[in-house]
Amino acid sequence: MLTPTICRMEVEAPRLAAAAQPGQFLIVRADEKGERIPLTISDFDVKRGTVTIVTQKIGASSSDIIAYEPGEAFADVVGPLGLPSEFVSMAPEKLSQQRYILIAGGVGTAPVYPQAKWLKEHGVPVDVIIGAKTKDLLIYVEEMRGVCDNLFVCTDDGSEGFHGMGTNMLEHVVSEGHQYTQAVIIGPMIMMKFTTLTCKKLGIPAIVSLNSLMVDGTGMCGACRVSVGGKTRFACVEGPEFDGYEVDFDLAMRRQGQYKAEEAEANEKHVCKIGRGK
Repeated sequence: MLTPTICRMEVEAPRLAAAAQPGQFLIVRADEKGERIPLTISDFDVKRGTVTIVTQKIGASSSDIIAYEPGEAFADVVGPLGLPSEFVSMAPEKLSQQRYILIAGGVGTAPVYPQAKWLKEHGVPVDVIIGAKTKDLLIYVEEMRGVCDNLFVCTDDGSEGFHGMGTNMLEHVVSEGHQYTQAVIIGPMIMMKFTTLTCKKLGIPAIVSLNSLMVDGTGMCGACRVSVGGKTRFACVEGPEFDGYEVDFDLAMRRQGQYKAEEAEANEKHVCKIGRGK
C-alpha cells in the first residue's frame, strides 16, 4: 500500500511483460463476473516476467482488486493494449534532440514512471513534476528521482515541496530557465485540461493519456470515444495518448461522469468479494 487507498502490485504475466512498452495499459478482472478495469502499466520486468500496476480504491471493483493477497490470481489480465508512447518509435537522431517534461497528477505518477525510465535509459534529458493535494498522497517520489534529471514535487496545501498545483510548478520551472521540446501529462482529466492550457501558453507541445475512459479496451464497446481535432477517436486502440491541444476535454469529462450514479449505488451495496477489504 503506497497510501491508505493506493496499492502497488507486481503481477506475474511473462508474455505481457515481454511485450510491454511505456504508455500501454492492461485490463484486469477480479473475478469471472467482475468489471473490466483499465490500468496503465507502471513498470515491467522481462527477466522476472512481471508487470506492475497501481490501483486507487475508488469503487467496488477497485476495492476487490486491492483486497487480493500475494499468491492469489485475477480471473484474467489482458494486455498490453493501446499504442506505446510516441518516443518509443522515434528515430534516434530526432530523439537525441528532445528534452521532455513529464507532469503527473496523483495516481498518474505511476504510469509516468516507466516513461521517465525509458527516456533516461536512452539518454534523453527528462524532468518530472509530481503533484498531489497533500504530502500523504504523493507516490513514487524516491523511485522517480532515480530515473529523471530533475524532480519537482508540489502539493496543493504546501505540505511537501512547492506550494501550488502542477500548472504553477510548470510555470515556475520554465521561468527558472528550463526549456522543453515536449510535455507528457498524465492525471485526472481536469488536471490534464488545465496543464495542457498552461503548456500551450508556454509554447510546449503536450501529449495526454486518456486511459481512464476505457471499458473493453478493444474498440468494440465505443465507451472510449473522444473528440480529437474535431474527429471521433477510440482511445483504447488509437491511443491512449493524444495531442493535448486537440482533445475536447469537456466532452471527455462529461463521458467520464456518465456512470457516477451507478458507481455510487454499487459502492453502497458492495461486499468485498475476496473477503479481506483493506
